[in-house]
Amino acid sequence: MKYINIKYALFFALMAIVMVSCTESDKVFDQIIDAEQRGAILRQTNVISNSVLTSEGSLVDGQQFAVELEYQDTEDGSLLSEMDVFLAFVDNTEDMVDNSQAEILFETIPASSFSGGDRGLPTFSYTATAEQMLTALGMNDSQLGGGGDQFVVRFELALTDGRRFSAAQNSGTITGSYFASPFTNFITVVCEPPAPTPGTWTVVTQDSYGDDWNGASLTILLDETNMISIAHLEGDNTQNFDFEVPDGTATISIMYNAGSFDCENGFEVTSANGNTIIDVEPTPTAGIELLDFCAGGF
Repeated sequence: MKYINIKYALFFALMAIVMVSCTESDKVFDQIIDAEQRGAILRQTNVISNSVLTSEGSLVDGQQFAVELEYQDTEDGSLLSEMDVFLAFVDNTEDMVDNSQAEILFETIPASSFSGGDRGLPTFSYTATAEQMLTALGMNDSQLGGGGDQFVVRFELALTDGRRFSAAQNSGTITGSYFASPFTNFITVVCEPPAPTPGTWTVVTQDSYGDDWNGASLTILLDETNMISIAHLEGDNTQNFDFEVPDGTATISIMYNAGSFDCENGFEVTSANGNTIIDVEPTPTAGIELLDFCAGGF
């Protein structure tokens, strides 16, 4: 009768399982790599500018969308024929007129405009000014409205074999992390902070329960250095507080700091020119800038 060493038998059995597992794992890995390599990647290596600044209803000079791109395919970039750039506009301003514009072909960038980068792959620095985007869409800067409106720039790759790749062919693996290839960019319209009116500003606080703000407060910053703190005190449900904005003050910011019972708290802020610039009902949102720079009236 032959005797088999149980320890050696177990060892070889485990090795067989590991070898099968590794083989199966390699197959899955190869499938993922093969699937990714069948497409093309337009990596955004540096987003230089993705917002458009307005002031009192007009564009500030020099506003643009700018991004540095790197193209990659299975042939180290040689399959690129051209890159189409599509443009749209989304009106997020709550008013009676919707200035949204459907997507149009904005321009076409030939492969010859791409040049070799540090990694040996074709690169291109893409820039579109706000004026160019407005003109292409048949708009003017008065239609930009309040902050939050967006230009939408979408890149689409055309390969020499007829295939095309853009956001619709993407997955989370490509759009984020290392590949950083979203193909679509949202360029937000923001408003330049106006200088606050000098003089006496008024804050009216409310507490529906009638006690204090239970640890909540308002933080007011003048020129990012002079800090004023205001909090509702125990007593009347409504209380008035005044603070001074000196002549020559360039910026003001107001934020709410949360307490224990924020659902009881509300407040209004009136500037020195008599305009109510903040009117917050319970419950205030903590930690964000409360002033709407696009509304004006400072």
